[in-house]
Amino acid sequence: MNYSKINTIAGWLCFFVAALTYILTLDQSVSFWDCGEFIASAFRMQVVHQPGAPIVSMIQKVFSTLALDNKTMIAYFMNISSAFASAGTILFLFWTITALAKKTIIKKGEEITGSKTISIIGAGLVGSLAYAFSDSFWFSAVEAEVYAMSSLCTAVVFWGILKWESQANEPKADRWLLFVAYIMGLSVGVHLLNLLAIPALIFVYYFKKNPNPNWKGILKVFILSVFALAIVQFGIIQYMISFAASFDYFFVNTLGLAFGTGILFYAVLVIGGLVYGIQYSIRKHKRALNLIMLFTVLLIFGYSSFALLIIRAHAKPNLNNTNPENAFNFLSYVNRSQYGDRPLLYGENYNSEKIDIKETGQLYRKGAQKYESAGTKSEYVFADKTLAPRMYSDKPEHVRFYKNYMGFDDEHKPSLKDNLTYMLSFQIGQMYMRYFMWNFVGRQDNEDGQHGGRNGAWLSGIKPIDALRLGNQTNLPPSIKENKAYNRFFFLPLIIGLIGAIWHFKRNQKDAGIIGLLFVFTGVAIVVYLNSVPVEPRERDYAYVGSFYAFAIWIGLGIFGLKDWIFNKLSPTKASIFASVIALFAAPILMVYQGWDDHDRSDSHVAHDMAVNYLKSCAPNAILFTYGDNDTYPVWYAQEVENVRPDVRVVNLSLFTADWYIDGMKRKQNQSEPLPLTMKPEQYVAGTRDVMYYQDYKIAQHIELKEVLDVLLSDHDEDKATMSDGSKYNILPTRNLKLTVNPKQVLDTGTVPKEDAGKIADSMEWTYKGNYITKGTLALFDILTHNNWERPIYFTSAMPDEQYIGLDKYLYIEGLNKRLLPLKPENTTSDGQELINPKPMFNNLINVYGYGNIKNAKHLDRQSADDVTYFSNMFSGLLAELINEGRINEGKEVVNKYFQVIPDQFYTMRQVLSTFYFTESLYRINDLNRANTMIKKSADHINKELTYLADVSESKNYLVSEQNVRVYMTYLAQMIKLTETFKQHELSKKLENQYNELIGRFTPLATS
Repeated sequence: MNYSKINTIAGWLCFFVAALTYILTLDQSVSFWDCGEFIASAFRMQVVHQPGAPIVSMIQKVFSTLALDNKTMIAYFMNISSAFASAGTILFLFWTITALAKKTIIKKGEEITGSKTISIIGAGLVGSLAYAFSDSFWFSAVEAEVYAMSSLCTAVVFWGILKWESQANEPKADRWLLFVAYIMGLSVGVHLLNLLAIPALIFVYYFKKNPNPNWKGILKVFILSVFALAIVQFGIIQYMISFAASFDYFFVNTLGLAFGTGILFYAVLVIGGLVYGIQYSIRKHKRALNLIMLFTVLLIFGYSSFALLIIRAHAKPNLNNTNPENAFNFLSYVNRSQYGDRPLLYGENYNSEKIDIKETGQLYRKGAQKYESAGTKSEYVFADKTLAPRMYSDKPEHVRFYKNYMGFDDEHKPSLKDNLTYMLSFQIGQMYMRYFMWNFVGRQDNEDGQHGGRNGAWLSGIKPIDALRLGNQTNLPPSIKENKAYNRFFFLPLIIGLIGAIWHFKRNQKDAGIIGLLFVFTGVAIVVYLNSVPVEPRERDYAYVGSFYAFAIWIGLGIFGLKDWIFNKLSPTKASIFASVIALFAAPILMVYQGWDDHDRSDSHVAHDMAVNYLKSCAPNAILFTYGDNDTYPVWYAQEVENVRPDVRVVNLSLFTADWYIDGMKRKQNQSEPLPLTMKPEQYVAGTRDVMYYQDYKIAQHIELKEVLDVLLSDHDEDKATMSDGSKYNILPTRNLKLTVNPKQVLDTGTVPKEDAGKIADSMEWTYKGNYITKGTLALFDILTHNNWERPIYFTSAMPDEQYIGLDKYLYIEGLNKRLLPLKPENTTSDGQELINPKPMFNNLINVYGYGNIKNAKHLDRQSADDVTYFSNMFSGLLAELINEGRINEGKEVVNKYFQVIPDQFYTMRQVLSTFYFTESLYRINDLNRANTMIKKSADHINKELTYLADVSESKNYLVSEQNVRVYMTYLAQMIKLTETFKQHELSKKLENQYNELIGRFTPLATS
């Protein structure tokens, strides 16, 4: 076979290896985070969150048809689409590496020898499979997210530009440039990360047309490439829509024409201008202009996939984010307006004083006959600003992090140096280099490593220097040793990649520079541009896979460095074979061996079962308030795809502040009737009642919620507060709220069973704790006022306490949800312990809930592992309540179910701590064997963790992980007291000896 056939076959071999790997480790159903929304939206062709992914929805919809009529398989086949997209990425990465390798070592007209063929194909195998088995890429390959298809677009675009380069001097070669333009346009309908390949593409073109460039020309092209990126990102994607909206505003509001006429006129102008430009470039033989015009047309063709979202928005689907049916809503959608702005080059610090507010533009909404004002865009004016503001968020949790991480006192004003130090140390060091090292050095565990201290960890919780010791450590604690994410690559993929980069720069500076440009733009440049805040809800490594893709190219080319510098005394064929085999074992084979167990999600389905549990916990026709991604998106999936409990109305409180979302809640969805909302559209439309502040009128008594709602919705000036500029706004006149209860309604609707009639309160009285209410809180007040207990109301337990608006003493846990019940406050406990409704909770935990196979799953991802603690706490709380009520037999059923479904392994520190109260309950029901076994297991785990921390602390001569040490030692002391209380003296003495030995090791370090 000739080289071309070998290259083709080997590429497809990589495709099949990757595809098989991903299919075998595929999540069998919905995953956590955005996957549930993407699957539900694709299945019914709905509108996902900004800025949209219509191409992904269309492709996933096609794959969903493979499930035929089996709705439970729809998620699986959509996950398959990610697996095949990821395998396609590996295919094109292979051909990219071999193209670059061939170009570098084979001179024009030179025959490709057998040894060089081995080296080239070996490079492709090593680099592409190393990327296939890299941590971040593999994670996205087995779930229905956008990042798999995003990577495929990047791979195809980069391969396409290399195809053009190889044929640039042939007739019709420019068709490859147009192919690249079209794929780039389509990629906008997948994810905007693909646009970051534009600078690299421009440099490929420049170097091909300028064989002998100088630094001045390179600098000009670099500036041009950044400008081109900005033109596409802002000019085509955003400002083209902005101009369309402005045209429509003029045609509708000024000329009095129908909605959409301005857009049609604008479309004619754009199309006419592009057609004229193309004709002009042909007549005048202006090749560069012709390419630019065609490139623009094909980008727009690809971008036109967003028409799907506009069309579907008019159909008013259940999931209709931002309702982009008109020009201004669509503009808000593509601009990601709901996420706000972040300063980039110049702006405020977290403690900059706000001295004024200035208007920056107008907001518009579609009215009955014309576009109407929806208020103004505004921003704060600050007393002081700085260059490169990196520590800018004034949210309390972010401020605490900045101060702790940087060691600032309350009065310190961050300087430019401080901001750059923070950017290099945390944003780049902790939040990029840590991810980079995960993929090519190894990983200690899958614990959240975003919150590390100044000496942050590249391998999740340890300093970089400690990574050198990981392979030889024998005294590792269970949190590392038993963690499937404990992957040891021994720096080998990184070393081979660095060898490849050095070799590439020595042999072909132009191509190496292009790969370096791609590496920087898809890595560090994203860090700088996004300027992310700390304390994110999840790790964000998926955003940087483009840079890992670029580095994988160098891992492949590392074979040539090994061949030239290490095996140079062997014959060319032997050197090629040795270099290829060693690199294969040192990178992809080692990576797949270490990474398989923590990427195999084939037998865990926690997200699916959690979603079904949320819904099945609810009484018929219930209203279920959710808040975060993981208690909302999988639930959307369960309802929209599997049709689980379509009678339940799911209300996401984080979206409830938007008028379009309230509109949707006033319509019937599935089998759920509209919510009892009485607000008129003009009372909550965008720009109206967005925020209403509390003003203290010294009202001591609790005021009926309906009266407060009337004030908040009033259009009368006497019900509003006058601002300093003379404007009038609705305000919250009191925090003390009341909802009078009609016992007959409560009993007739089955909210409270008849046997508990004596517990019904005359009224529910509570204190709202916030200083303002949002439109979402206003809508919630409206529902509470007019529901009349006709529909059961639930809140998920997985939301911040402030979202319960002060109703805590009326919220009873029934499992994963808390139900609003109008019972007398004397039923609450004095110590603030959460309330439990034991009868439905017992039924849910014993008979209704699924547990995601957490007991027997080979691996639980981080979120699923966290939910083990969630389940454990539910069992513990219910068992304690049943014992308090004297229902011992039911308590024993709960104990048996606990040991049937909860895994023996401790996944997190919180899970270890959560067993304490369950163990106490075991002692209370005289289940001594199980109680002692749990105590011993917990103590053994803690002893190993603390022994390891003591060893590390003594080696460093200071106390490491001080907070963990204190928590574990406190817990160990509590176990001593517990075993002594229940007369387990021998066990108590053993624990006490462990405690004294450990405290003796930590005390000198803690006091030094």
